[in-house]
Amino acid sequence: MSVDAVGRGREDGGADDHGWDVDPDDESGAAMVAAVGRQIKAWREAAGMRAAEFGAAIGYGEDLVYKVEGGRRIPRPEFLDRSDEVTGAGGKLSMLKRELAEVRYPKKVRELAKLEARAVELEAYHHHNINGLLQTEEHMRALFASWLPAYTQDEMDRMVAARLARRSIFDRTPLPSLSFVQEEVTLRRPVGGTMVLHRQLEHLLEVAQLPNVTIQVLPTNREEHPGTGGLIEVLRFPDGSALGRSEGAFSGRPVSDLKQLRILGLRYGMIRAHALTPRESVAFIEQLRGEA
Repeated sequence: MSVDAVGRGREDGGADDHGWDVDPDDESGAAMVAAVGRQIKAWREAAGMRAAEFGAAIGYGEDLVYKVEGGRRIPRPEFLDRSDEVTGAGGKLSMLKRELAEVRYPKKVRELAKLEARAVELEAYHHHNINGLLQTEEHMRALFASWLPAYTQDEMDRMVAARLARRSIFDRTPLPSLSFVQEEVTLRRPVGGTMVLHRQLEHLLEVAQLPNVTIQVLPTNREEHPGTGGLIEVLRFPDGSALGRSEGAFSGRPVSDLKQLRILGLRYGMIRAHALTPRESVAFIEQLRGEA
């Protein structure tokens, strides 16, 4: 259910700076990209232009034109705008940007965003990194930049945009109840440098002031640590159902069985009990900010 590692299975060496790879596991998304590619090709041919001529007119290479028309690359919005202008499509190609707005994000991210959009409660314990929903953009970029194999700038932009889009969970009506527990070490690690860390801590303090958000810190010096099994995430929905995942339970797979969810709930409850209270946590983060 977590998407902190989304994108690690990409193909290397075939990146194009002017589009996004099609997720091979996203059948519906791939079908949409293919349909858009066919429309672009139809308008190009109706305009009497060969692929090389068309590419030169819109400012892109012939190879990319073939990839887009063949449904192998997701075109950027400016590609569609230029195609619309050159072919005289009258806005019919530009309007396809809306169709592709979500497809450019990895399928796992879109699925998670849909679940979060339905949830009335979220419980999340993170021990390696700050929860993605709580990260600043510069923290995200610094974090992604540290992963290997290295991402291209385009891939990083794509993942950052997808993660930022999930922040809509903070603005929903009615407001969902959001509970986060962060290991102390995740708040001390200077990902991106001291100033990035300082601004990240400031952001956490701002989010902690939201009426529907609780942020707690689990200090490193706790002798008893119920969170050694790894991260825990649980989403609860209006109909009483829920979906949860933990690295240290049920082989890390998402679960919805009531007995399994009860185990995750018990573990998360014990983690919260060993953590600082929300007020103590805010004071602790303020102290860390002063030290950063």
